[in-house]
Amino acid sequence: MELRTIFDTIPDQFDQYRPRYSPELFADLIAYAGIGPGKSVLELGPGTGQATEPILNTGCDYHAIELGENLCRMMQQKYGHLPNFKIVNDDFITHSFDDQRFDLIYSAATIQWIPEEVAYGKTYDLLKPGGTLAMMLTRSEYRSTNEALYQRIQQVYDRFFKPEASYQQKGFRYTGAPEYGYTPVEMREYAGQRVFTAEDYAGYCGTHCDHIALQEPYRSQFFGGLRDAVQAAGDRLVMHDTYVLYLTKKPM
Repeated sequence: MELRTIFDTIPDQFDQYRPRYSPELFADLIAYAGIGPGKSVLELGPGTGQATEPILNTGCDYHAIELGENLCRMMQQKYGHLPNFKIVNDDFITHSFDDQRFDLIYSAATIQWIPEEVAYGKTYDLLKPGGTLAMMLTRSEYRSTNEALYQRIQQVYDRFFKPEASYQQKGFRYTGAPEYGYTPVEMREYAGQRVFTAEDYAGYCGTHCDHIALQEPYRSQFFGGLRDAVQAAGDRLVMHDTYVLYLTKKPM
């Protein structure tokens, strides 16, 4: 199984542990893109809705495309009763949108799975003139909170983190949009914090694509080591999050 589809094997765990984004981020995005009733929005790879409700609640005409069958089913269960919600289970790379065009296309930690020329070229074609492309992601660290815990967790990684496939999507150029016709990219950052118990931290780490791919005998030793490390630190790990929002427009 390729890593970009592996999230579909853990829909409940993904829904429970994947990070959400700050209300301030969504307020800025909605204002920047002018989203509300009568506006058409496309979310790329919504997962189980980590970045969906604030946009859906504007009353816009919300569309989503989700590669994972189980993730798509959970989205339908959550939001399918709303008249402005529509989702299709397909691959954005190959899906035909026919004559659909959007005022906003956005991605929450998804667009990096799409080849750059498709990510920017296809979204540009799908946007209306003046439409917005928004890309968000979360950067997290806990080292500054507890250096000793950080070092112990690194030891667990060194000993037991032996995935069969490694994550290779770290090189996406979030500021590369102007090369495809977009306006200069604006980046905004917002602060957040999460507090994990040992069990919750292991559950959260189990939603990373290459962590999901871990096989025995390493899998049990790895996740057991994470639990032991956090338990020994008082059953508490404080994660500092930075929510990053990249904004650009298709010129009028």
